[in-house]
Amino acid sequence: MLDDTKQPLGVMPLGDAIKLALSKGLDLIEIAPNAVPPVCRIIEYGKFLYEESKRNKDSHGKQSGNKMKELQLTSVIDPHDFATKLNHAIGFLCDDMKVRIKLRFRGRQRAHKEFGFEVVNRFVREAAAWGQADSPPKMLGDRDLNVVLSPLPREKRGKNPRDVKEPKLAPAAVSAQLPPKNPAPSPTDSKKSTEQLERNTDEAEG
Repeated sequence: MLDDTKQPLGVMPLGDAIKLALSKGLDLIEIAPNAVPPVCRIIEYGKFLYEESKRNKDSHGKQSGNKMKELQLTSVIDPHDFATKLNHAIGFLCDDMKVRIKLRFRGRQRAHKEFGFEVVNRFVREAAAWGQADSPPKMLGDRDLNVVLSPLPREKRGKNPRDVKEPKLAPAAVSAQLPPKNPAPSPTDSKKSTEQLERNTDEAEG
């Protein structure tokens, strides 16, 4: 574990690490979840986001895994817009990019922040097959709710929706589903046609 100045504090139980962070009035953030044991850092969450943003700007032009994308939500987001943003986030995570989810409360929305938390937490849950939150959603100031999603290891990650194609039917299967172009008349149909023809002839002669 590292402290807020990045000095190593050694390995300690999670409970002790959380208590130490709380005693300093700071947050405990997992910065290397795939390490054994995982590496955490004690730091103020807003400062962590600033450092992440600065680091990603400095690494612009390097491999995509070092980039971070940002998506903005609202507490009254339309379901279609929510689904679109979720698909974008999944695509970024499949490209090994981190995704910052940001929700800004406007006007009276600040009096009902629980709705914003519900939206962000649902977003995190629905993206869980592709990425995990670095820490629970947290407020930055009085208006912004933030959470950062990191991509899961490729072997544990869900399939990229862009790579999933609709199955194509074989020509034989397609033909089997189509009705015959010129269906052969059944014996019953032929008999009905003959009887109708005889009636028409009798009426004409009468």
